[in-house]
Amino acid sequence: MKLSRFTAFSSSLLLGTVLALTGAGAAQAASSAALDYVALGDSYSSGVGAGSYDSASGDCKRSTKAYPVLWKNANAPSSFAFTACSGAKTGDVTANQLGPLSTATDLVSITIGGNDAGFSDVMTTCVLQSEATCINRINQAKAYVDSTLPGKLDSVYSAIRSKAPNAHVVVLGYPRFYQLNGTCVAGLSENERAAINDASDYLNAATAKRAANFGYTFASAVPAFTGHEICSSSAWLHSVNWLDIGESYHPTASGQAGGYLPTFSGAA
Repeated sequence: MKLSRFTAFSSSLLLGTVLALTGAGAAQAASSAALDYVALGDSYSSGVGAGSYDSASGDCKRSTKAYPVLWKNANAPSSFAFTACSGAKTGDVTANQLGPLSTATDLVSITIGGNDAGFSDVMTTCVLQSEATCINRINQAKAYVDSTLPGKLDSVYSAIRSKAPNAHVVVLGYPRFYQLNGTCVAGLSENERAAINDASDYLNAATAKRAANFGYTFASAVPAFTGHEICSSSAWLHSVNWLDIGESYHPTASGQAGGYLPTFSGAA
């Protein structure tokens, strides 16, 4: 049944009054509350390095301070599934993390590819061995990003598309690790730090290209972390942590809240 002009006008006036009284924030919250959100990915999404891990997540180390949980707490989506896991590679995502996805899924976030490219081995090599060996290992990782990683990323993105065809998918990148010419006085050489930053950019560029091919949104973490890299006066990334090696080169709680959360929020 069609509304009369008076009824339609009255409804519009009422809506305008409600919006004026409640503000855009409430309207945004109402929109977010209708979302079904699934958070996939590796340790940068599970929150390794941020502490406050959910014991039920075991070795996946899902943190209550990870950006997916922080976004969920701020936006109250209608449903939230958190399957990101420490150490995950592309094959782990497709094999173990996609269960919550469905045609009803509205929003998906993911960080993936760093472990496939040998992130942990690169950093171990650079910390423990010579500059020449470090640079060589970085070049091997970049060759892998060129030759093999694109196909592995495509398999993940294709699987997400198949299971959640209606979802808005946000693919988040990795920060640069080091502020060059910063305050670090020991450890890696400046050449090694520059090469590691370059490798991060290289991985991000490859990831952004594959995401774009699927129509997914790539969100770079580099801008939010600029000024907060290792060797800065306010680092949001752990350097080598000999007491908990797994946390090394991962975002702190501040990095999740001040770096990844706004990066994701701006793209969600």
